[in-house]
Parts: sequence; C-alpha cells; structure tokens
Amino acid sequence: MDVSKLLADVNDFVWGPIMLALLVGTGVFLTIRLKFLPWRNLWYAIKMILHSRNKHEGDISPFQSLMTALSATVGTGNIVGVSTAMVLGGPGALVWMWISAAFGLSTKYGESVLAVKYRETNSVGEMAGGPMYAMRKGIGNKFIGRTLAGLFALFVVLSSFGIGNMTQANSISAALFSSYEIPTWATGALITLFALSVLIRGIRSIGKVSSVIVPSMAAFYFLAAMVVIIVNFSAIPAGVMEMFRMAFSFDSVAGGVGGSIVASMLTSMRWGVARGVFSNEAGLGSAPIAAAAARTDHASRQGYVNMTGTFFDTMIVCMLTGLVIASSGMLGTADPETGKLISGAQLTIMAFSTVFGEYGKLIVSIALCLFAFSTILGWEYYGEKALEYLVKNRKVLMSYRVIFSLITFVGATTTLEVVWNFSDTMNGLMAIPNLICLLWLSNDIAKECFEYQKEVVEKERLGEVVDFQMDA
Repeated sequence: MDVSKLLADVNDFVWGPIMLALLVGTGVFLTIRLKFLPWRNLWYAIKMILHSRNKHEGDISPFQSLMTALSATVGTGNIVGVSTAMVLGGPGALVWMWISAAFGLSTKYGESVLAVKYRETNSVGEMAGGPMYAMRKGIGNKFIGRTLAGLFALFVVLSSFGIGNMTQANSISAALFSSYEIPTWATGALITLFALSVLIRGIRSIGKVSSVIVPSMAAFYFLAAMVVIIVNFSAIPAGVMEMFRMAFSFDSVAGGVGGSIVASMLTSMRWGVARGVFSNEAGLGSAPIAAAAARTDHASRQGYVNMTGTFFDTMIVCMLTGLVIASSGMLGTADPETGKLISGAQLTIMAFSTVFGEYGKLIVSIALCLFAFSTILGWEYYGEKALEYLVKNRKVLMSYRVIFSLITFVGATTTLEVVWNFSDTMNGLMAIPNLICLLWLSNDIAKECFEYQKEVVEKERLGEVVDFQMDA
C-alpha cells in the first residue's frame, strides 16, 4: 500500500470543495448573523490595535497578541501560495482570495471572541484559551464538547510539527540553497538556535519578538512590492480587469495577464478560496489561541483586533504579491527545460526581478526567511497550548519547546513528503470541530458583539472612554 498516495488522497479530500464551502459558508452565516458589524467596524478594529490594556488580565498586549497570530499566518503561503493559486486558478483566483477573506473577517472575529470569553488561568498564572476551551465550557452537551475539544487539540499538536515547523524550515533552507547554495545543514542549525533562544522563554518572549519581526518584515515586503507595482503600473488596470473577468467567467478563458493559463470561475474559486483560507487560517481555530493571551477588557474588543489579521494577511500582503506578479508579465511563463508553467517562489522571484534584477532573488529570499521563521514561532505557541490542554505536566510542555526547536533542523535538511501531507491533513481537520463550535455557539458570539456595539463602540465614537472589568 502506497502510504504517500493514500495521505495525498485524504489531504485532497480534507481540503476539497466540501470543506472550503463549509469554511466560507460559516463566514457568510456569521457575517449575516452579526449584521455585518465585522465589516462595518473594520476601521474601528484597526484603530484598536495599538490600544493597550495593561491593567487587565492577560499575558501580552493586544498588539503583541495580534503580531503572534500574524507571525503564524503571514508565511510562505503569502509568497508561494499566491503564485501557485494564480497559475492553477488563473489571475481570477486572487479575487476569490479577497472574497473569502472578507467573510473570513467574521469567522476570525467569532472564534477570537469565544477564545477570550472562555479562557482560564493555568497553574503558572498564564492564560490558557482557544477553541478547545470554548468547546469544553461553552457547548452544553459535555460529551460532545469534550470530544470536539480533545480532537481539536490533538490536531493542533500534530499540525504544529509539520505545517508550523518542518515545512517552514524546509522553505527557508531550500530558498537559500537554490539562490545562494548555502548548505541546508548550516541553515538548519541557525534556525534551530534562533528558535530555541526565543521559544524556551515562552509566550512573552514570542510576543516581544513577533511584535518586532512581523511589522518589520511587512514594511520591507510592502515597500519592495510597491516599487514593482509603481514601475509596472501601466499594466495594472488591464491586469485587474483580467482578474475580475476570469474570476466570474463560467467558461474556461485565457489571455491577457494570464498568458496561456486557462481557467473557469469554478477553478478560480477553488484555488483562490483554498489558498486564501490556507494563508489567513480563518476558521481553522489557530489564531484564537493567541487572542486568548491578550490583556483586554472585553472579548469582543480582542475579537476585533485579531480579526484585522485576516485583513492584513490576505487583503494586503497576498494582494501585493498578486499585483506584483500580474503587473510583471511573468504569469504564464513556461520553463524552457520542462515545458511546465513556472509557479511558487520562482515565479515571485521572476516578478520582482523585472524591476530589481538580480536583487529580486535577494528580496524574495529575505521575505521568505522572515515570513517562514515567524510562522515557526507562532505555531510553537499554538502547539504548546493545545498540548497543555491535553497534558498538564509542565516538564512535558518545556520538553515540547526544546523538541519543537530541534525538529526545525530535521525540516530544514530533509524533504519528508509523507510528513507534510499528514500534517497538512491535520491542519485541515482542525477546522471541523472549530466550525461546529462556531455554529453551535453563534448566539454567544452575537450576544457579545451586540452588547459591545451598544455599550462600547457607539459611546467611544462619541468621545467617551469605556473600560470594562472582565470577570476573572
């Protein structure tokens, strides 16, 4: 029996049309259920990011919580995933990434609200929260709640070693080896040392480092991408028109910015939604684990703060990559040796190289390294908190930090396709109990949302300072 093929088939099913429909469908339902408040309050949410809540319970500031969540979501998917989606689904896939992200705002808001509402304090005084606690404490049927919570936590732990660790480390080492022939063992050793130095000290260390790395790497990538877009701006209007034409065309079409790429609306939708969800993780239940650590006076306030992660990840960073590729004229280019269409990091490098020449390779390599390393930091925290739910022993949790760091070396020096497919499947399976929880507890989310809108948002817009004291 071919285990690799079996896992690949299971993975295709888990990330197939049914799951994607459930993910987006839950976002649509919550958007309507919450009367579009996550959309209407997006600017308010962005302004909330820097508002500190130092006197309230929590381990890190709201900003550090968001940066920890963003460190895990802004990863290789923003560089590799976008270009792959545009090759497989045509330029229209980028439009469907935006659409899925729009509804993902409500999903991310809802799961973050539940994470803060049902969080608790662990044995060393740190916050412990996330979908598993919402499932256990919020769902009335204790058997169903505890079962869903246990499965979710298990899937997170298993995902953390693959999607959150080995694949990221491998992306860094592969990029540096192909671009500059740096030995994978050397890259692996450096990643391991850096990871260990940050992770061994826990969430406060992760929060501090993420609050520096994430804004810095985002600013660096934003500036580099904007230079390419401005230089190639004459191609932007036609490129954007082509994106929307291919995104909503029922017949398979080609041409324009996509070159020889042929795609129908359904193909664009499939790849755009899949890569969008994979990038921003709305509905998977991972980011709320970081939200639960934030110092905040109201669950809904942190829900809004963490919701902006989907906006920044997909509507900003992914959009920049998409526009760079679309305006460069490189989309649809075939490899002269194999005849296959170029995609992934290679396509993104070619797009940046149209303006920066040989430096395009350096820019993408730096971005890829920073994005991937930050993902390793964020996912260690997710995995540790999920393991803490399953096993309370502090020695086991400290051992996890060390083992997780050491595993990065294995990921950097070995290509384990079986492990990647397995962890990818676990990543997708996380969504099932999380979506059930979101739908089951949608009334809780709505209650928090409408109360906050009436008691806080409307008063703050009138200039009043409102500060809740959350129940311990």
